[in-house]
Amino acid sequence: MSRTAPANLEQRSLSGASWRPTERLGILAGGGRLPLMIAESVLQHGGRVHIVGIEGEADPGITFFPHTWVNWGEIGRLVATLRSEGGDALVIAGGVRRPDLWKVRPDTGFFLSLPQILRMLAGGDDSVLSRVVRFFEAKGFTVHGAHQVAPDLLAAGGRLGAVALGRQSHADAALGFAVRAALGPLDAGQAVAVADGRVLAIEGAEGTDAMLARVAGIRSGGRQEGQRSGVLAKGPKPGQELRVDMPAIGPRTVELAAEAGLAGMAVEAGAVLLLDRGEAVHAADACGIAIEALPKAAATPAGRVAVAGSSARVIGRLRPSQRDKADIEKGLAAIERLSAFNTGHAVVVARAYILAIAAGETAAAMLERTSALRQWGVGAKRRLGVLVSRVGMPDGDLPAIEQLFGQAAAQGLAGVAVTGPPAALAAFDDAARLADRHGLFLAACGERP
Repeated sequence: MSRTAPANLEQRSLSGASWRPTERLGILAGGGRLPLMIAESVLQHGGRVHIVGIEGEADPGITFFPHTWVNWGEIGRLVATLRSEGGDALVIAGGVRRPDLWKVRPDTGFFLSLPQILRMLAGGDDSVLSRVVRFFEAKGFTVHGAHQVAPDLLAAGGRLGAVALGRQSHADAALGFAVRAALGPLDAGQAVAVADGRVLAIEGAEGTDAMLARVAGIRSGGRQEGQRSGVLAKGPKPGQELRVDMPAIGPRTVELAAEAGLAGMAVEAGAVLLLDRGEAVHAADACGIAIEALPKAAATPAGRVAVAGSSARVIGRLRPSQRDKADIEKGLAAIERLSAFNTGHAVVVARAYILAIAAGETAAAMLERTSALRQWGVGAKRRLGVLVSRVGMPDGDLPAIEQLFGQAAAQGLAGVAVTGPPAALAAFDDAARLADRHGLFLAACGERP
């Protein structure tokens, strides 16, 4: 997804100079324990808090603090409570799910803010978060990040538990950070799992937990009991709105890393929250898993496989829209950058937002999980997004091509774009009827010499 955020957004978001612990603070709470941990930290440092919890989302533990419950539709009450109880300082923390519109009880403030709300839902998930910040800033609030008001939650540099990363784990962490750096300009790859020099998985829109569960499935039965290898490498993406979307790990991450057979977790120093620090470190030590905070990796140049979306040849009756063409370009760019690491042969992109990347899995397996990654504001029946794949099929392998089209259509995608050597692309020359039958456009994108 392209961004309009200024280049220094990440640095400004990491600065805590604008927050004074003696100020009142309003906390808009979604799910999880992060809002509670922020409140505890602020109170310990002499501040005052008031939590506004979203019904059906926020942890019941907010009742141990000054709090107010609101429904998704009570925008007017939400803003008025934050202003009266928290002043103009605000933290937005915790996960949220798509609201059930049938249960929303709108107030006057909701209808007055409806144009802004509709504009918020028009973009991808990350765009929504940036627009949420701008919405509250327009209401007169100063939005702070969790790391600014509770810096003790950050993972500082160095080893964080009793277990240290071994030599191979350090090499795997370096590879994971390099993959993250390569994907950073494309707004993807917040987390990467690597083992023995091979990329196992790259996080798309599904989140770190789901990615680790996928790694566990990929590796099941392929290693001995108690044998650990590989690391989770995690940190923010360039331009990520850290005030509302700071990367985090915690006890649940440790549990999932253990189930995936990983030997450690490497996070970007000073840029990742460590939730429930004592519990997380104790769990990691008990499992023999290392947690280390490492310096940020330098940006990585693109890979050697250059692709040219401008040379795309449309096969079949349906034509890609301008939005589809932008999605194709982004998918091709991801494949190009990941080629240097021998991974990322297939990508799903929707509205210029990378939903899924195939690393240690087939394109078919990636497509199976794509339907659960639809974005905010997208109707379930709307065809949207493109499967971009680097192919190496033998000429005339139409059954495999039809299977690919069928899976793409079943996930509600608008089309398929393929790139690869001429011999591989030739297999798609006679696939026009197959694409038409599945209601997909098909674009063959030649590689540059």
